Amino acid sequence: MKTIIASILMLFLPFFALSNTGLIIGSEGIYTVDKGDTLELIASKLGLEKRVLIEDNNLDPKTRLTPGMKLKVNTKKIIPKYVENGIIINIPDRMLYFFKDGAFDAAFPVSLGMPTKMEEFGDIEWKTPEGKFKVLGKTKDPIWYVPKSIQMEMELLNKPVVEKVLPGKDNPLGRYAIRTSLSGFLIHETIWPTSIYRYRSHGCARMLPQHMEVLFPKVKKDMEGEIIYKPVKVALIDNKKVYLEVHRDVYKKFNNLEEEAKKEIEIAGLLNVVDWEKAKRVIKEKKGVAEDVTDYEKIKMAFRKKSMLEKIAFYLKNVFSKGKNSRSE
Repeated sequence: MKTIIASILMLFLPFFALSNTGLIIGSEGIYTVDKGDTLELIASKLGLEKRVLIEDNNLDPKTRLTPGMKLKVNTKKIIPKYVENGIIINIPDRMLYFFKDGAFDAAFPVSLGMPTKMEEFGDIEWKTPEGKFKVLGKTKDPIWYVPKSIQMEMELLNKPVVEKVLPGKDNPLGRYAIRTSLSGFLIHETIWPTSIYRYRSHGCARMLPQHMEVLFPKVKKDMEGEIIYKPVKVALIDNKKVYLEVHRDVYKKFNNLEEEAKKEIEIAGLLNVVDWEKAKRVIKEKKGVAEDVTDYEKIKMAFRKKSMLEKIAFYLKNVFSKGKNSRSE
């Protein structure tokens, strides 16, 4: 009887794989332009590509925004990885995800390491490193001890070379810095807000002042974190909608993002319920937001079959249990 049940279930395994595979944060809505807002600053605050803001609102790139103007925005993101407590930073996503007591707590856009290597710097590069880390400590009003590589950059750019910068409005670390066990990697506030959600740092994670004010008190010494590299994310929400999120492979780690998307969708058990025309558009555009790629007819059919098979499996399991009990008596 066990063999019969296993054989039936194996035939329809893809249907049983359909379950919630991720959580989406953010939403589609309207952003009202505030005084002092620019397209760059709005993109930094919301964690969006500037080009996406322009395309979604049919704007001229040179458009001057005025207070009260309404912009369509989509800030939907798929959480790339879950941890019990701590920090996950996804490099292609340029987002920091914070978890507390076994649940998602908050997410913030960040600026990460520049992807290009400058010939004049030899082997020095400023990509943000991948890997696990621990929080070693937190500092309010930190002193910035300028790394030798950045001193070299200052010299090559004919800027004054400094070894340290005291706390204040000119300190690139801002008012808050979180030290980690990854060599040279800090999570810190920035004095350059429009650098957020871009690859503009020398490897560290920069955050907007208002976001760092929220994160800083949440982070504790010895808290664990991890920096990952995941340009493609997939989620099934409420067993009804499949979402796909694709980012640029800025550090050039993948040969083919379409193949990577197919692999992620297959791992999630969703190959048979995706509209591949929608998926190919999402992969091509690389907007960096979660978009619906559901084939609604196929997903309805899949769950009708799943429901029927669950009933069959439950029936056979009961039959097998009764047979076993009668033999033991």
